[in-house]
Amino acid sequence: MTMFAKVCAATLALGLSSVGSLAETVLIHGEAGPNRGARAAALQWFADELESRSNGDMRVDIQWGGALFKANAALPSIRDGVADMGTVISVYYPQELVSYGIADLPIDNPDAWVGMRATDELMRTSDAIKSDLADKGLVYIGTFTTSAVNIGCKDAAIRTADDVAGLKVRGVGAYGKVFGEMGANMVRMSIYEAYQGLDVGLIDCSQGYSYAVAALKQAEVMDSYTLLDWGQVGGVGIFMNEDVHGSLSADQQQLLEEVGSDMADHFGRLITDANAKAIEDMTAAGVEIIELPEEERAKFLELGEPFIQAWADTAQSVGLPGTDLLNEYQQLIAKYTEERDANGYPWLGN
Repeated sequence: MTMFAKVCAATLALGLSSVGSLAETVLIHGEAGPNRGARAAALQWFADELESRSNGDMRVDIQWGGALFKANAALPSIRDGVADMGTVISVYYPQELVSYGIADLPIDNPDAWVGMRATDELMRTSDAIKSDLADKGLVYIGTFTTSAVNIGCKDAAIRTADDVAGLKVRGVGAYGKVFGEMGANMVRMSIYEAYQGLDVGLIDCSQGYSYAVAALKQAEVMDSYTLLDWGQVGGVGIFMNEDVHGSLSADQQQLLEEVGSDMADHFGRLITDANAKAIEDMTAAGVEIIELPEEERAKFLELGEPFIQAWADTAQSVGLPGTDLLNEYQQLIAKYTEERDANGYPWLGN
């Protein structure tokens, strides 16, 4: 276990029994992405808030850029104690993280804040999900999202659903499967490799998310960027080693939960602003921004529907109440959509 025990500073001098020992809990966090972009800013906010609200009792040491593990090794690394906690992307673990995969379904909800709030509440309140994670040695801490799924291309452009056929596409999860059913030649590649893939022609297009395109500088190798306004890949979040979590005090555990939950509001603001700026910057750089006609967007949504039911069936097969969880998740999306429509986003102060 990597957590620096609460002894980062112990007795200042052996002979001074009157001097109490100073201590802090340092949690090692593994992050495969770079220290730039909206998600990185939100993760740093999480670390800063945890330290501030704990009055220095808790600190997060973030290891950026895959220094501890790559994205496709995050789950076993956290479970096995390579890090105390880390960022996990559920599409790399379709069997192990079936429960978190609900946030990756192509449900018609491109709103980042709504998606994060619905996902966060489900992950915290479902006893079935908490039990499933405990069996895997994990504890859920907080969630991010990619926001709306879009697609960027080099030497190609997607203006209709038919344009996908024949293209070499990097895609993940149910969205990638839909691209494949539409006739794309799917290429297995992480989002962090997509820049090189586009640059050298290994792929024509990459499933993208506006803020991530900016953070990874992928617009440098894109000619077009199609706004699908589909669903989102929301199964991206912070998980902790269960043993490490269990070694913390009740107050520390509660603080982790509070800051992790608050992160959804903070990241919602960051990603909404970052997405808008990313589109502005791509336009200024000469990347063609394409908005699909509603009838073409509807084709993507229709093709994604079987994968929603397939998730429920898979969840049932591994002992999770898939249908009930899916219904609850959709109700939570409706709940937070109504809250947004009635009150606006929380950071707007309406």
